[in-house]
Amino acid sequence: MSAVDYGREALDFIEGLGAYRRVPDAMNALEGAFGRFGFETIIVTGLPNPDQRFAQMVLAKRWPAEWFSLYTQNNYDRVDPVVRMCRQSVNPFEWSEAPYDAELDPGAAEVMNRAGDFRMSRGFIVPIHGLTGYEAAVSLGGIHLDLNARSKPALHLMAMYGFDHIRRLLDPAPYPSTRLTPREREVISWASQGKSAWEIGEILHITQRTAEEHLATAGRKLGAVNRTHAVALAIRNKIINP
Repeated sequence: MSAVDYGREALDFIEGLGAYRRVPDAMNALEGAFGRFGFETIIVTGLPNPDQRFAQMVLAKRWPAEWFSLYTQNNYDRVDPVVRMCRQSVNPFEWSEAPYDAELDPGAAEVMNRAGDFRMSRGFIVPIHGLTGYEAAVSLGGIHLDLNARSKPALHLMAMYGFDHIRRLLDPAPYPSTRLTPREREVISWASQGKSAWEIGEILHITQRTAEEHLATAGRKLGAVNRTHAVALAIRNKIINP
């Protein structure tokens, strides 16, 4: 697919997800959307502190039952190199990018090898960070995946929005004020088209710093954790058109 096709796939997903009012229905939508990229498993979860257990942090999942049981009984989250990197990264990454030494870290090698037994030999994970730091993650697994420089931004956007929707279904709360100024709507609209702060400044005849300030203010009003999330929320609330 072209970058435009991937973008349309993401936006169609975002527009449709709001219709689902139950977590199982929303997860069906996630499963179908991510399945078109080759993913077979999904988990939406927080990561536990040392005094917490992984199972209690899971918000929603489509994992093989045997793998989830194995993962939790063996406390694989304590040695999983993907989990380790997720705590440190603000950007999405492929599982294969999580570093570990198989000889020095046999636990990491074990969890990665065992995942392959459950058709999870490859994967992509999106860390979710809030204003106070790390919050959660959306992790996707499979074998034959459509992962490239064009598909990853779309997957990032879809995962951010999917997480936000699942979280709101589980813990509904009053939505923050979304009354954006006309200028804030403009910069978010251009950001949704992939424009950088510098490019937005050139288009609107304002400085890059001013564009960044408008983006940051809009993000705070929307309750977003980053620019990608702000765009997703603006589309969801029909503040801008995709």
